[in-house]
Amino acid sequence: MKNIYALAILCCSFMGYAQIPAGYYNSATGTGLTLKTQLYNIIKDHNDQGYNAIDNFFTTHDIDIYYEDDNTILDPYSERPDAADAYNYQPDQPSDICGNYNSEGDCYNPEHVIPQSIFSQAAPMRGDAHHLLPTDGRVNNFRSNYPFGVAGTLVSQSGISNPTTNGSKLGNNLNSGYSAGYTGIVFEPIDEFKGDIARIYFYFVTNYQNVIAGWNSYPMFTANNSGTVLAQPFLNILLTWNMMDPVSQKEIDRNNDVYAYQGNRNPFVDNNNYVTMIWGAPLGVEMNDFANVSIYPNPSENHQVNIKSDLVLDGIQLTNLNGQIILNINKPVLRDNVYTLENLSQGFYLLKLTSDARSIIKKVVVN
Repeated sequence: MKNIYALAILCCSFMGYAQIPAGYYNSATGTGLTLKTQLYNIIKDHNDQGYNAIDNFFTTHDIDIYYEDDNTILDPYSERPDAADAYNYQPDQPSDICGNYNSEGDCYNPEHVIPQSIFSQAAPMRGDAHHLLPTDGRVNNFRSNYPFGVAGTLVSQSGISNPTTNGSKLGNNLNSGYSAGYTGIVFEPIDEFKGDIARIYFYFVTNYQNVIAGWNSYPMFTANNSGTVLAQPFLNILLTWNMMDPVSQKEIDRNNDVYAYQGNRNPFVDNNNYVTMIWGAPLGVEMNDFANVSIYPNPSENHQVNIKSDLVLDGIQLTNLNGQIILNINKPVLRDNVYTLENLSQGFYLLKLTSDARSIIKKVVVN
């Protein structure tokens, strides 16, 4: 899990833990859309290697040295971070690359995180390695061109289970909480890779801001495709995912590899603060299921926060405003009907509470 790397990340500045060339971001001095354009000018002129070269990139760089550490292809749609994968693909087996497939586990192919139909399969978007990931062919087809979101009521599709073998889901977007505002079908990856997807979108709408207005319509983008680009319901989802799932060592390594491959970087991996500096923080939409949650004292003067809830919590995660995980507790234990977090350092935090696959994010202050 990404929290394995959290302490290491906390000890490093963004100029230290990623191999960023000296002066690369010197001109990124603004905020809001000014900063977005400054980043665009830094990353726009990458060396397009073309779509046909991506298989060689996958077999060299998208290798699992983070979970099972078995040097198989790292597929975010089949990877099980806490268990053995249901199937694996080998980088030295050309037969594992699709080809034809009938079911999940047959072969893998390139997934365009931003569907290529949106930009009519045009270069350089089609071959941009920052948004191309190796994924199971059948699951790639299952995701289709659907936007990303929070799958509520699942939808059936012939020939594949839903959820998939690692828990990725296809369903009607949960029109409440942080995902309110859209009711169509969405694809939801597992929590481990939600931040990855968000930061790919932030990169993409920055790197191609000069041409995006001419693209085909897509629910995740605004009608006029200008400015912030991302439609509000999906912007809030991506901002929340970015905060819930901080930058991982895998993303740092891949960003360096893509830079060596095509000559530009994902700024939102290098310095995650750019996300909120441009788009702000996610909206604090409350969920009715969490109406009876209380957090006290808040602000806290004794480095301790108590959580009282009528719901049984499945998880408690405390994240600082840089998106770094400070605490991550699965199946927290109630004591006297209260969950307690102790020995907290002074600062501002986001507290994510999860119950029955639903979550809420609250602000916490420790003085």
